[in-house]
Amino acid sequence: MLEYNSTRRALKGKKKGPCKITNPVDSCWRCDPNWVKNRKRLADCAPGFASGTTGGKDGKFYVVTDPSDDSANPKPGTLRHAVTQLKPLWIIFRKSMIIKLEQELIVTSDKTIDARGANVHICYGAGITVQFAKNIIIHGLHIHHIKPTTGGIIRDAENHLGLRTASDGDGISLFGATNIWLDHLSLYDSSDGLIDVIQGSNAITISNCHFIDHNEVLLFGASDTYVADEKMHITVALNLFGKGLVDRMPRCRLGFFHVVNNDYTHWFMYAIGGSSHPTIISQGNRYIASSIYVTKQVTSRGYLSPEQWKNWNWVS
Repeated sequence: MLEYNSTRRALKGKKKGPCKITNPVDSCWRCDPNWVKNRKRLADCAPGFASGTTGGKDGKFYVVTDPSDDSANPKPGTLRHAVTQLKPLWIIFRKSMIIKLEQELIVTSDKTIDARGANVHICYGAGITVQFAKNIIIHGLHIHHIKPTTGGIIRDAENHLGLRTASDGDGISLFGATNIWLDHLSLYDSSDGLIDVIQGSNAITISNCHFIDHNEVLLFGASDTYVADEKMHITVALNLFGKGLVDRMPRCRLGFFHVVNNDYTHWFMYAIGGSSHPTIISQGNRYIASSIYVTKQVTSRGYLSPEQWKNWNWVS
């Protein structure tokens, strides 16, 4: 059953009085009473290190009408058919829908997935992968109960089928991806991470997302020795890390990470962690630990001694 979504309902309805938006990202577009006719205004709003990301702004609209999925030969009107087209596209949804992906959804460059005005769930199947692609906006999806899949022959472009290995069950995986903006997503209960950003990905912003009920939430860099991740720049802003989360909000390696104006509630192990000398700037975050003493740790440097991490650049 689809859960009630107050954001979608509010966008559809009319309110009296002046528009009052305090969120610095949403204020870019949300007070426009004709936002549905000016959807591409969103492309001017990317904050942080993903600033300048425009997604499918320069392309046509593509309307998803069919929630079915075929990982090798997707039908026109399905989400997989849309994201594998080799041209800029602004992808919207005709109606609310549940999409169960057979295999990981490979998103190509210059795409916007815009679920505003609909209630769209990616669930009970594979997750979303952005591999060596750039300039992508994903906005307004619910992503949950993501499962590992076996891999196989998967459409990764309109003119190409690729043999993929098994997927881990991440909600969203960014692999060598650049200029990616993830905004207003709801993520929970996946088999592996909710969002993994690895293998030299850069210029990423995760904003206005809601995370609950999961173990390892955000992983930025998968190896202490993968030096290409030193160039990684990620903004984590205006997110709600709700109840039922364990750790990695985020867990950082090597790169530069700005964690700003997030709300953390009742984690089980730690909130922000890192290894291999990452630079972490933490500003304006609120941490509300539970009443259990052992769950009050905000930062974690693994099992390293102070001598090993004393020169890391962590600023709060």
